[in-house]
Amino acid sequence: MSQNDLAPQKGTVTIALAGALGRMGQALAKTLAGRSDAVVFSRFDRPGATGEGIVERDQALKGVDVAIDFTIPEASVALAEYAAAHGGPALVIGSTGFTDDQNARIAAAATKVAIVKSGNYSLGVNMLMGLVRQTAAALPASDWDVEVYEAHHKRKVDAPSGTALMLGQAAADGRGVGLGQVADRGRDGMTGPRKEGAIGFSVVRGGGIIGEHSVIFAGEEEVLTLSHSATDRGLFARGAVAAAVWVKGKPPGLYDMQDVLGFQN
Repeated sequence: MSQNDLAPQKGTVTIALAGALGRMGQALAKTLAGRSDAVVFSRFDRPGATGEGIVERDQALKGVDVAIDFTIPEASVALAEYAAAHGGPALVIGSTGFTDDQNARIAAAATKVAIVKSGNYSLGVNMLMGLVRQTAAALPASDWDVEVYEAHHKRKVDAPSGTALMLGQAAADGRGVGLGQVADRGRDGMTGPRKEGAIGFSVVRGGGIIGEHSVIFAGEEEVLTLSHSATDRGLFARGAVAAAVWVKGKPPGLYDMQDVLGFQN
């Protein structure tokens, strides 16, 4: 019997898992297995994929409340546009590495359907964002340099990570500047002295590192480091499931984990 044959209890959030055969898909399934308020109703992966309970995307989305997607930007955009065209389901998107055009297409889809989109679904990281924003606002750019450091496993294909960019954005917001104006995302050769107010990014890729993020505030006489370490992908899965439960029934709009956790208030 497939998940589609099961009748969830009244009030239970029914979820379609995108990328169900991947690491995050499996982590999400494991997390959902222990929940009473949400259930895996259907699973799908890339076109033509086979596996126990795997169906094609359009079939998987029929009748579900929310689809959770941690795949690739192209697939996430296609999923968002499908949901917008068909009146749902609501979406939780955790893919990273989007282009400006792809972000704009998801934002357009969010005018028709509720979408939670975040580069990181960790409670700790979202707390860190708030601390970075406050610290950047308090420490003047003339005296304090900001560097965002991140490390991930060797299979991650985008850099800097979505979380690193979120932290850089938090620092830029704290200073009241646009991240695009001050970001320094690559250094090689004779780069000259660091520009005042620049927000730098340092990237490591190797082994099986799940996720390490630090924001360094470097003064002439002292250094302040705010950091977060992920030790299990389950923490991202738990946050994504919490977002799925939260977004059910929400009006169309583009939300993030700050909304889910109530930090926007």
